[in-house]
Order: sequence, then structure tokens, then C-alpha cells
Amino acid sequence: MKIHKVIYKFLSCHFLVCFLCVLLVLPHPVQGQQLIPNPSSATQDNFDSSPGEALPRRGLFVSVIQNPPTLSSREEITKLIEFAKKAEIEVLFVQIYRSGKAWFPSGIADAAPYQVSLKQAGEDPFALLIKEAHVSGIQVHAWLNMLSLSTNQDAPLLKKYGTDILTRNRKEKKTLEDYKIDNQYFLEPGDLRVRQELSNMVEEILRAYPDLDGIQFDYIRYPDKNPAYGFTKINVARFKASTNLQTVDEESQAWKDWKRNQVTAFLNQLIQKTIAIRSDIQISTTGCMNYVRAYHEAFQDWAAWLNGGLIQFVTIMSYTKKTEDFEKYIAEAKSKTRDFKKVNIAIGAYEFLDSSKTFAKQFKLCEHSGGGACVVFHYGSLLENPALQDPLINGKKSKTE
Repeated sequence: MKIHKVIYKFLSCHFLVCFLCVLLVLPHPVQGQQLIPNPSSATQDNFDSSPGEALPRRGLFVSVIQNPPTLSSREEITKLIEFAKKAEIEVLFVQIYRSGKAWFPSGIADAAPYQVSLKQAGEDPFALLIKEAHVSGIQVHAWLNMLSLSTNQDAPLLKKYGTDILTRNRKEKKTLEDYKIDNQYFLEPGDLRVRQELSNMVEEILRAYPDLDGIQFDYIRYPDKNPAYGFTKINVARFKASTNLQTVDEESQAWKDWKRNQVTAFLNQLIQKTIAIRSDIQISTTGCMNYVRAYHEAFQDWAAWLNGGLIQFVTIMSYTKKTEDFEKYIAEAKSKTRDFKKVNIAIGAYEFLDSSKTFAKQFKLCEHSGGGACVVFHYGSLLENPALQDPLINGKKSKTE
């Protein structure tokens, strides 16, 4: 009997220790972030690689600035789908909002490009693309450049509200040109009018395309050329009211945290609007690389968004000609995230128009990285130099798995 009691006590203690160890390794919420998780988990599993897959999925960015534009005709849409099937592309990130212009029916953005493409194609080209892609088992995600107006001085939001909605530094501004940052006009994420207008625009997209698989928010950040932005009247006034500080110290932690929180709050609002209409849709963002640049200069904490469940995956903008830097980006993304299968790695094909072998090398590195997907930026570059298509067409997953 005594031996039995000793054994019982030993097993009980052993079970307790194991249970406590399990609790210690469970993921914890990210501290200091007011994140609203996306409740949809079913669609998340659709994008992530399953345990049986040896290689990540393949994705492709489709830009509106390529020539000829994909959304200009049924013929170009068919070409894209046929190429995607040959290259085993499973997800298309199709740009339909850029520089304040819409390739979808909109009363908020400039819908002139949509009207032109509608006339050329004879029907809504984005709706047609979604339908044709689904027939071939390919997902379509709307790719949206949110806070950048590019060089568009006639953007409807700029006409409606004036330069007050453009983020700025403290230098004097005499002309509209003075507001350009890295040759772009950037909207202020701390301006509630900007948030509301762009949230309503997202609703327009979701209502127009109920079969859309996902939405990828790009340019959810401050400009990162120089972090000294955010000094609009409204943003500064809101900062002072929130912190009870009467002055803004550009180097203070309070100001830096405020700007980072404005970016996250803007994303939160977009996501709340999205899931209120389509709780099943996949929601993602792009993420600047390296992470120091994202966090300290663009005030974009994409790792916290991902780890906290705010977004379902992130596509890191790991664009570089230097393969050693590309490998560093992958390693850094792994170190910052709890589940690397939720990280898509983007390869900038535009960087390798004269160096297809280096592109192939980076693509292979991506495929063996353990990430969620290898996403090529962009389709137009693959058409410009067909040699770049080789690792996708001839290095098929079915041959390498």
C-alpha cells in the first residue's frame, strides 16, 4: 500500500508540472495594443498552408499601372487566369484602388478608371475576373493603397477637404507641391474624416463584390522617408486633448506612441467595417521591411497586428536586389511572429528585369522558408521579361514537392 501511495503522489506531481508547462508555452496577448481580433477563422485556414504541404502557396500582385491594364478587357483577364494556372498561382492580389482612383463603382474615390474599363470590357471587369478565377480554383483579394494619393492633386478627398487632411512635417507649406513626401501625397491617419471616408469606400467594394475572397490593405502607415510627420492641426489637437500635453516633442515616446496608435486605430476601423459586412472574408495588410523601419519610421506595428489576431496574414515587402538582405528579412519576420505560416513573403520581380537568375534564387529561398505564401510583385514585370516566369512555370510545386 505504501508503495502505491508513493507512486500515486509521484504521478500526481508529474501531471501538475506538465500542466503548468503547457500553460507557460501558450500564446499571450500582445501588451499595450488595443486590438480587435477578426472573428473569422474558417477563411484563415483556406489561405494558410496545410500541414501536408511541403511548399508555401503562390500569390501574384496585379497592378493597375502595367500596360496593357489587366482590367481593360476580357482578353487580358483571360490571359492572367491562364498564366496563373500555368504558374500554379493560388491567390491574386488585384489592385483596384490607387492614388485616390477607383477601378470599382465609387462615390468616394475617382471612379473614372472604372468607367473606362467598364466601357472597354463591356461589363464590370473586376467582377468578371473574380468569376473566372473561381472557375479555376484561384482566390482573388482586393489590393488597396489606402493612405497614399500618389501624385494625384485632383483626388476627390483632397478636393473635398483641402490640404488639412495631408500629413505634414513642421516646415512651412506654401503650395500643394510642398506637401509631397517621397513624391507622394500621404493622408493623415489621425484625421477622423480620412478614416471615415476610406472605411465607407471599403464598404462600397464589399457591397459591389460579394464573392471577393479577401482584402489586403496597403499603405497603412505614415511615410517612412523621414519619421517627422503627423503635424496636422487635427492630429496635434487630438494628441494634446488625449495626453494633456501642451506641446509636441517630436522625439518623445508619447508622440511616437500616439502616431503608432493612430495607424492601428485606422486599421481597426477598416476591419470593423469589413467584418460587419463580410465576417467570412480574409483580411490582411502589407508590412514594411525591415521591421525597424516599419515600427520606428512608418509607425506600423504589423507584427503586433498579426500576433494579436487583428489580421489573418501579412505580406512583407521584402523587396531587395541583395539576396543576403532578402534572407535577413525572412529571418527577422520569423523572429517577430508566433506563426510564420501567416507571413507571406513578397519577391520584387521589378528589381530583376535584367537579372532573372537572382530572382529565381530568391523565389527558391522563399519556397523553402516555411512561410505562408510566396507572392510575386508584380504580374507586369513577368510579362516585361518572360525569363522571370521560369521558376514559376518550370519549377512547379508538383515537381519539387
